[in-house]
Amino acid sequence: MDGFSPDILVPEHIKAFSAYIPSKPDDVLKQLYGCTRIHRLNNNENALGPPGTACAAIMGFPAVQGSVYPSGDAYHLRGKLAQRFGMHPDQFLAGNGANEVIGFVIKAFCREGDNIITADKTFAVYEWVAEFSGIEARLTPLVDHGFDVSGMLERIDPRTKILFVCNPNNPTGTWWNRETLCGFLDRVGGSALVVVDEAYREFVEDPDFPDGLALVPRYPNLVVFRTFSKMYGLAGLRIGYLAGSREVVDIIRRTCIVYSVNSLAQVAALAALDDEEHVERTLEMVRRGRSFLHRELNGLGLPVISGEGNFLMVRLPMSDSLAYRKLMTRGVMVRAMTGFRFPNWIRVTISQMEAMEAFVEALSSILAEPAQEQGRP
Repeated sequence: MDGFSPDILVPEHIKAFSAYIPSKPDDVLKQLYGCTRIHRLNNNENALGPPGTACAAIMGFPAVQGSVYPSGDAYHLRGKLAQRFGMHPDQFLAGNGANEVIGFVIKAFCREGDNIITADKTFAVYEWVAEFSGIEARLTPLVDHGFDVSGMLERIDPRTKILFVCNPNNPTGTWWNRETLCGFLDRVGGSALVVVDEAYREFVEDPDFPDGLALVPRYPNLVVFRTFSKMYGLAGLRIGYLAGSREVVDIIRRTCIVYSVNSLAQVAALAALDDEEHVERTLEMVRRGRSFLHRELNGLGLPVISGEGNFLMVRLPMSDSLAYRKLMTRGVMVRAMTGFRFPNWIRVTISQMEAMEAFVEALSSILAEPAQEQGRP
């Protein structure tokens, strides 16, 4: 149609928003950077893969079921989660990864003029989903790399609908203990919803780490996110879930898209929950890898932020984007952190020793280059 321009139909908040550009597939990256193998240390994936129980379920999935729509509400998975955590199935809602359930919650409770509150250096999707939904995202600076209780509370006003807390925080690994989280929930009261994202909770072994699901009966405005992408190695199947009071989850369910979680993901997640051995093997891999990286990075004189989770951050004496490109030519893929408001930092997934050694070797060779090649005068 002559004269048509989509710009006249686009809301102002969408015009101001830039699209997220994902990385290219590994085969394309290998060709682009001239490497024969890529150690993926950029997305906090579990290098051990899915649990054995989930692998068996995936391999046994009948191909003919590919023509049948999945359970629209992840019926069996919700039932198993309820049994495992002593809750009712209707207190759970599955989504196509945690990103989708973030959207469910914001759509359910926010309208134009409302706001959400979170940190300025945390999982960016809370901010992104709010802003491309036309909702203000109020960002609170971290204190000592952690969420600031007072700072978040001070930003609450009558139009605040949701406060998002990532516990432990991605990318810093800091976390609130039970006393801090309960104190925060007590001070928020019933004025807003509090979402606690526990994507990395299975990696925390400290007994003072709070179990968000156990707090739901005490705090009916609490919603907890969890995922099968990290500890359970099902990132490629995209499945996560939220839990809360039945009243709150019933409202959120009105905004969810049925059939968004595919059958294979549901089957794999259902089986993964039984594999405790996989959890222990993953924890041991992370313990060993973290110890190795601490020793080696300290030896290189590099500042490190390392809390809980299967990742840590490293500050470099050069541009993080330049370091990314140089590491890629050596077959190591990390996360450049300028986009997360950490310029000159990279985030590194803790993985198997082969990958950890490859990363340290590649980083050491880059740091040994003349200053001009590091982008420094």
